[in-house]
Amino acid sequence: MAKGIEIRDAHYPGRPPIDAYGAGGFRFADMSHRGSILCLPSGVHGWDVTGPDGISEANLSAVLDEAGEIEVLLVGMGTEFRRMPKELQALLRERGVVTDAMSTGSAVRTYNVLLSEDRAVAAALIAVENP
Repeated sequence: MAKGIEIRDAHYPGRPPIDAYGAGGFRFADMSHRGSILCLPSGVHGWDVTGPDGISEANLSAVLDEAGEIEVLLVGMGTEFRRMPKELQALLRERGVVTDAMSTGSAVRTYNVLLSEDRAVAAALIAVENP
């Protein structure tokens, strides 16, 4: 019996730099992804967050799972600066992860620099239409 189409969570198992962002997504490793992403030690994952108010402990669970391999989590909050909720900052700090919230464009650029320096960096990047 045919199973039909199997839909899987978006995941790229590497740590590529982000080549471009905008138009509602990101380009990396000669591929494109529409929507927000988490860049973690385990790879790049699709992230079901469309705005800063959607960030929660539940959708940061992958970050918490990999916290032992992350020193800094850059959070791209979209086109405007927004702070991370204090309770989420505290939760991540308890796991040894410092958060730094900024615009998505700034987070992409900073992530690429820290990644090139082989730092223990991760990024939670909210997709934007127009950078």
